[in-house]
Amino acid sequence: MTSVRGAQDQVVLGEIADDDVAAVVALWQECGLTRPWNDPDVDVADARRNPTSTVLVARRDGAVVGTAMAGYDGHRGWVSYVAVAPATRTTGIGRALVRAAEQWLAGVGATKVQLMVRSTNGAVQGFYARLGYTDQETVVLGRWLDGRR
Repeated sequence: MTSVRGAQDQVVLGEIADDDVAAVVALWQECGLTRPWNDPDVDVADARRNPTSTVLVARRDGAVVGTAMAGYDGHRGWVSYVAVAPATRTTGIGRALVRAAEQWLAGVGATKVQLMVRSTNGAVQGFYARLGYTDQETVVLGRWLDGRR
C-alpha cells in the first residue's frame, strides 16, 4: 500500500478488495469510462482472476476515490480504467495511481507501458503528456471473438 496526501487528507492506494467492486464500477460509470459493449463487472472479475493484471484502488476515509487497472500481456504493460472521483481531481490521486500501476507492471516484467485515450478526450491526453506519455503513432484495431459486431 502507498499513501498520498490529497487536498485535505490522506489517500491510501492498494489492490481492489471484494467489498470495493460495486464502488469501483460506480466510479467508472460516474467518470464516463464504461461502454455498453463492455460489462465493467466482468472487466473487474477478469483482471482479478488473471495473475498478470490487477485493479488498484485509491481510498480516502475508506471510500473509493480512484482506480487504475493494470495488465501485462507478456510484451507490454497496459493501463486502463484510470478514474478519479470528480470532487478529488487535481489533488495528485490520478498521478499516484498511474505511477503505482507502472510500478506494479514493472514488478511483473513489463518494460514499457501503453494506454489508450479516446481521441476526443484532450484534457486526459494533456494529463498523460504531463506524466511523460507520448503518442505512439499507432491505430488500435479490434475484433470480437464471440460473434458480436
